[in-house]
Amino acid sequence: MTAFFDNLTVVDAIGSFGALIVVAAYFATQMRMMNSDDLAFPVVNLIGSVLIVFSLMQNFNLASMLIEGFWIIISVIGIIQYFRLRRVQ
Repeated sequence: MTAFFDNLTVVDAIGSFGALIVVAAYFATQMRMMNSDDLAFPVVNLIGSVLIVFSLMQNFNLASMLIEGFWIIISVIGIIQYFRLRRVQ
């Protein structure tokens, strides 16, 4: 385990932190600690995905980049929809 942390780069740590953020947001919605209709959900997902993409720019993986690209697009749509629905009310 020590060898793993010795080989962990800053870029890998940033991407791993992003993955933890995305998983934590999903877990929080499943445990009813966060509502997917709230602004926090797409914002947290966007932040996590951007951190993952940062690491993918250094260690590219097409499949991972595709899923994170879609995750970012969906998160931005969620943020826009939140403000659009809020303006209507």
